[in-house]
Amino acid sequence: MSSFANVRKAAWDTETTGPNPLEDRIVTAAFIVRGGGRDDRLFSWLINPGVPIPAEASEVHGITDAMVQADGQDPKTALDEIATNLVRAIEWGMPVIAFNQSFDWSILHYDLLRHGLPTMTDRVGPGPLPLIDPHVIDKQVNQRVRGSGQRKLKPTADRYGVALNDWHTAEADALAALLIAEAQFDRHPHLNGWDPQGLFSAQQKWRAEQQASLQQWFRTKATPEQGGAPDKVIDGSWPLIPAQRGGEAS
Repeated sequence: MSSFANVRKAAWDTETTGPNPLEDRIVTAAFIVRGGGRDDRLFSWLINPGVPIPAEASEVHGITDAMVQADGQDPKTALDEIATNLVRAIEWGMPVIAFNQSFDWSILHYDLLRHGLPTMTDRVGPGPLPLIDPHVIDKQVNQRVRGSGQRKLKPTADRYGVALNDWHTAEADALAALLIAEAQFDRHPHLNGWDPQGLFSAQQKWRAEQQASLQQWFRTKATPEQGGAPDKVIDGSWPLIPAQRGGEAS
């Protein structure tokens, strides 16, 4: 296995009230620390977001209004704890992994703002940071994947030989992201040659290029039923999606 498989690393995931990182809220989150010859550590949160959880979101992740009203933490407390764990990992130099990191990083950013808490940018700066996004990396190293939905977490995990139960729990999805990243660094050893700063910058560049290509597809090839439009704009920012560009395709 690659050296990346052996280092102490963190992975995290959120489940939310919906797909818009500007407007939706975190309802559950998980933070896993693994590797380095030490025991795994798992932190998880069930959060009462203070707004109704749409039925379609509950169908995905299984979290209902009744559950968060009965057992959910106060969002201000939980969000600060999530951010604090991320800060510690970053300050210790751990790789911090999330699949489609820009969604989780952004929804946390706007949820922290909503509750008057320091954002991750306030806490650790804009970067470069030791963030790893297997979604961005997969699109860069494996460009010939075809088929609708094949870039989502479970099909991506299948391609890398990662098999888990309980998909769409935050704990399972965080672990899947971590195992996909390990497989990527093993299959593509050149990834081990990047220092954290260089890989951060590379992922920003790759994401911008990927989203520009997707924007071009929506403008020139997609049907109206697929969301196609000649003026379609898809932001390529990573890891933080700017406020004016939330809720777009990824």
